Amino acid sequence: MKQKILLLVLIGLLTSFAPKKITWVAIGDSITYLNDHPKETGNRITKGYMTGVVEKLPQFEYINQGHNGWTSVRIAEQIENLGLVKADVYSIFLGTNDWWGGKPLGTFADYQNNTGSTTAHGAFRIIINKIRALNPEAKIVLITPMQRADFVYIANPKNNAYGSYREKKGQLLSQFAEAIKAIGKYENIKVVDLYNQKKLKVEKLVYFKRLKDTLTSEYKNYTYPAFVDVPFNATTDEYPYPLESINMTYDGLHPSDKGYEVITKQLVKVMKRF
Repeated sequence: MKQKILLLVLIGLLTSFAPKKITWVAIGDSITYLNDHPKETGNRITKGYMTGVVEKLPQFEYINQGHNGWTSVRIAEQIENLGLVKADVYSIFLGTNDWWGGKPLGTFADYQNNTGSTTAHGAFRIIINKIRALNPEAKIVLITPMQRADFVYIANPKNNAYGSYREKKGQLLSQFAEAIKAIGKYENIKVVDLYNQKKLKVEKLVYFKRLKDTLTSEYKNYTYPAFVDVPFNATTDEYPYPLESINMTYDGLHPSDKGYEVITKQLVKVMKRF
């Protein structure tokens, strides 16, 4: 009997000293979604940033609210249908699809005045308002989009896009990153600035892009920025990012294990203080 009581006391002591679990909802697009779907990368990744953070900060448990191909505008439009739950921490990692999809960035006044989901500024206001309605005490982390090289989807090369070195519909991806930073400053919310992260500069995203020489039709490995002006035919050409081309991304846009590790480290610096 005494042994049983002692055992219960020891269990109680150990439980009382165990770190409290922190629930983290990660809102994002495919870069978030792929954390739990590595097969959709052709198994070119083994884990995403959420798994990486939890490995380093085991008190956290994450809920993946990544939505493949979604914009901040669409997240805002569907905010009541996503099944968002009350949590201790929320991260918002959006913007790259808004830029490529030509969604208007709008102005900071759209954020301040809560003008709705017609602009990215307004969409971020809706998302943050929803989080605060779920838990006014929650910590929020904003993550800017990364720079982009030329994206070619591994499962369908006809789905491709040029990089952030060029405007899309009169907007630069850097403008979306700066807007997110401005929202963070205004709201006193932590921002992880991936766009200006030196290790994630456009020239470091892939080692090369393998394309046909326009004169000889022989395949050559072109580094950035040389590959910008070399055409890629999705119907006839080989996939331009073989395994040996992978650096911080595996397809010009989505992080590789190396890229996810950079993101993980930046998030851990912020989230270990929560």
